[in-house]
Amino acid sequence: MKAIHIKLWRDLRRLRAQVATIALVVAIGVAGFVGMFSVHASLQGSRDDFYRDNRLADVFASVKRAPVHLRERLATIEGVAEVRLDVVFDAQIALAGAQAPVTGRFIGLDLARVQAHRQGLNELTLRSGRWPERGRELEAVVSDRFAVARDLKPGDRVDAILNGRLERVHLVGTAISPEYVFASRGGAPDDQSFGIWWIDHERMRQVFDMQGAFNQAALRLDAGAREAAVIGATDRLLDAYGTLGAVGLDRQLSARIVADELAQLKVMGTVLPAIFLAVAMFILNVVVSRQVATQRGQIAALKALGYGDGAIAWHYIQLALVIAGLGVLAGLALSVWIGQLMLGLYDEVFRFNRLAYVTTPWLVVVATAVAASAAAIGTWTAIHAVVRLKPAQAMQPPAPPRYRRTLLERLGPGRRVGAGALMVIRDFERRPWRAAFTVTGIAMAVALQISGAFWLDAIAHIVDTQFRRVQQGDVLVNFHRPVPLSVVGELRRLPGVVDAEPYRSEPVRVRLHGLSEDAQLLGLEASAQLLRVVDETRGHVALPAQGLVMSSLLARAIGADVGDRVRVEFRLWNQTQVEVPVVDVVHTMMGKQAFMRLDAMNVLARDGQGATEAALQVDPLAVAAFWDAVKRAPVINAVFDKAGSMASFNETTSRNMGVFSGILTLFAVAMAVGIVYNAARITLSERAWELAGLRVLGMTRAEVSVLLLAQLGAELLLALPIGAATGWALASLLMRLMSSDNIDFPVVIEPSTYASAALIVLAAGLASAFLVRRQIDRLDLVAVLKVRE
Repeated sequence: MKAIHIKLWRDLRRLRAQVATIALVVAIGVAGFVGMFSVHASLQGSRDDFYRDNRLADVFASVKRAPVHLRERLATIEGVAEVRLDVVFDAQIALAGAQAPVTGRFIGLDLARVQAHRQGLNELTLRSGRWPERGRELEAVVSDRFAVARDLKPGDRVDAILNGRLERVHLVGTAISPEYVFASRGGAPDDQSFGIWWIDHERMRQVFDMQGAFNQAALRLDAGAREAAVIGATDRLLDAYGTLGAVGLDRQLSARIVADELAQLKVMGTVLPAIFLAVAMFILNVVVSRQVATQRGQIAALKALGYGDGAIAWHYIQLALVIAGLGVLAGLALSVWIGQLMLGLYDEVFRFNRLAYVTTPWLVVVATAVAASAAAIGTWTAIHAVVRLKPAQAMQPPAPPRYRRTLLERLGPGRRVGAGALMVIRDFERRPWRAAFTVTGIAMAVALQISGAFWLDAIAHIVDTQFRRVQQGDVLVNFHRPVPLSVVGELRRLPGVVDAEPYRSEPVRVRLHGLSEDAQLLGLEASAQLLRVVDETRGHVALPAQGLVMSSLLARAIGADVGDRVRVEFRLWNQTQVEVPVVDVVHTMMGKQAFMRLDAMNVLARDGQGATEAALQVDPLAVAAFWDAVKRAPVINAVFDKAGSMASFNETTSRNMGVFSGILTLFAVAMAVGIVYNAARITLSERAWELAGLRVLGMTRAEVSVLLLAQLGAELLLALPIGAATGWALASLLMRLMSSDNIDFPVVIEPSTYASAALIVLAAGLASAFLVRRQIDRLDLVAVLKVRE
């Protein structure tokens, strides 16, 4: 083995603690990159396979009621390869042992095509039990996620109100559908309260009086077909029948949520690992710089033995590459744990035919190349000047730095500063870049902790806004079609109902300046308190007697502002078109919505004084009697139980975000330890002669330790406010990168999150200081003081 190789292994052994901490930082960067992109690849591959194997449609259209003979006209639209027509309705379901009813989406299933294994578009995969059969009993298969959440098994029976009639439904199996990978009514995860039920399509048409009609169409397009043209032609064909507007796969609710999650994974897998690899590059630069400075004599000896500049440079780059290689190996192992943990969480939310963790070779190659490049760049910037020295020049110690009084001393206050504090100030001023990089690295650890924990604050804010400030009622009920306002009086007479308020929700298309956007128009009573319009900054917003109040997401989409007159097209029922002035724009977090007074909305709709939904306030002591009455109310099509939905939402999101936040906390601690420990060890190696001299002069170990660790403490304290500000900026960046045209969540970070991030990083710094303190206690004073003059 060559001498230079022996030196390499000796250096690695001597620096083993620093090698371990730097490799850990590299490992976290690699693990984050490989783990998150592997989860991304696994989810995307499973999604694409599921969509392809089960023949998910490309365009979806909902309509109030249209004749089935339109199938031929839909099929003749240029670019359409296949058409599927369905009957789909929501209904309330009473489950055995459950106090509150749940909402089920009932979909007709062509049993003949199922038995012939020719389901067509949006094909189901049976997960358990068997397919329904036609007979006296109404049989159904239910979505797998809902069955698991509610502990339903083949053989169970439930009661459902279908089109005002109570029906007993026999559950015979569970299934998954590419159309409902994420089953939700409004975009929030709620497996406890919402499920998909497939029953015989003939029975479905009979129960809902839809013989010879459909209310949902799915289209598969030819390769190369223009989706926008097909959507436009579909809308023109269905407009006369009250369409909600055709949408492509990118706007279909389930597919959009899966796509948004994939986009967020890509952001997280890019931004966070980049931070770790940048920190690792900085630490390597500082460590190798110090290593080269203390080994000038060895470099000179190697040159005298015939090693050239390139061989010596390669030796130090090898040192960095070995450290990076150890980090890559540890990171790949850690990435499997992180990836499988995250994929397990996604498996509870999304349902595919198969979902297995896969790491593609290109991820390993890219991660290795990036880590090696960062190590090589950090090392080269540290050694390029020293390795060019001539042997005789390298044999000499480096020229001593030119010391002078610090700015504080020159201005006068330095005389009142103690010797220990003055040493810290001098070190900051004489090595400003190193101090700046150390402070920045610690600040990034704080920021990383904040960027992981703030999601819990954001979720708490969303829950508070949507479930407490906007929806102040306890229950929302939905009617199959608009009902007279007198129905609200009947709701008030239900057991336990303290108050009831009607409102109307209608799909509309809003046009301005040649731009159009599909939105939801909500009509509320002037005195509404159970369901309100809430602006993020202004709070509750009272609706004016006339005019339209528009959400900021909708206003941004069409470029609307206060004073503009927009054209509103009602998509259902009378399908009127009116011009309405925009009187206010409110900042809401979710959805493209518009609001107006209920009486004004009914006038514009020209179909009488009606309501489609109602908000109820219920006496907590009479909840059981209330739900019993609701289960017997044929007019109620679907229900939203706020308490149950809040509990389900909190359980799902808190668990998932808690795991994610915990992973980032561990990463932040590792980064803080890596930075603080290496900074302290480097400072110790540089000032060992001074500290040993002070020990000989009579200072105790504790006093010497304070002199060394005071600088570390100062850097930690400086990093905390910078880290807090950087954490807010990083959280804002992540939120902006992950936002979509239907979501505008604010960045909410509670003081407790800042405090916990600071305490965690301080604890990591103190642990690192303790390790270095032990090194100070073990200083060999005689060996350290044998320095070359």
